[in-house]
Amino acid sequence: MQSIDTVPQVSLEDVLRVAELAQLELTPEEQVGMLRDLNSILGHVAQLNELDTKDVAAMAQVTEVLGQAREQEGRGSALREDVPRASLDRKQVMAAAPETDGVYFKVPKVIER
Repeated sequence: MQSIDTVPQVSLEDVLRVAELAQLELTPEEQVGMLRDLNSILGHVAQLNELDTKDVAAMAQVTEVLGQAREQEGRGSALREDVPRASLDRKQVMAAAPETDGVYFKVPKVIER
């Protein structure tokens, strides 16, 4: 476990690199705020890592827990029936779209590369 004192800190260079990868333009004020926020998040994660969870069962899906809770409440075990249903009618959807070629939605280009 990591002590809160030994939590790796995010540097301004890290913030700038992530912003570049996400194609975000951050003002100097936003850069400082992002640096502060990310380091705060890492501090909270370090606090969580200090908790003793050895007696807590590992869980990959929350649906198991939800299903058990629903059974205890007498509402059945499944969140909903998993059955195939008809999808939306393509012609109706395309008729309501602002711009389409009849098969696909047309959207403006937003990434310049």
